[in-house]
Amino acid sequence: MRLNEISYTDAKPVDGYGPGFFRIGGEVFEGHVIVASTGITSWGGFEDTETLIAALKDHVDVVFCGTGEDVAHPPRAFREALEAAGLGVEPMSSPSAARTYNILLSEGRRVAAAMLTV
Repeated sequence: MRLNEISYTDAKPVDGYGPGFFRIGGEVFEGHVIVASTGITSWGGFEDTETLIAALKDHVDVVFCGTGEDVAHPPRAFREALEAAGLGVEPMSSPSAARTYNILLSEGRRVAAAMLTV
């Protein structure tokens, strides 16, 4: 088996998470977050589509929507607002969103994760 070291260029990967926080690029961020190659932003949750769209529009193709500890469907208005802005939405648990984001980020893809805390 061949092992390769992962390189994230300027983007920061999600290193870990816990009750109420995420560790991203070695720093701890309290509360819900948006993480992308463009930076890390605090996020107000599903009702805060403006912050999400402003941070990601024209920079990413798909947003992995971390819905907390378990996977859940985001509200219809949330999904419709992101799709109208040209952002694809993939709901999954926040731990899955973090892992998927890291993998695709390491491949140089235009992705982001908007994650609710666990």
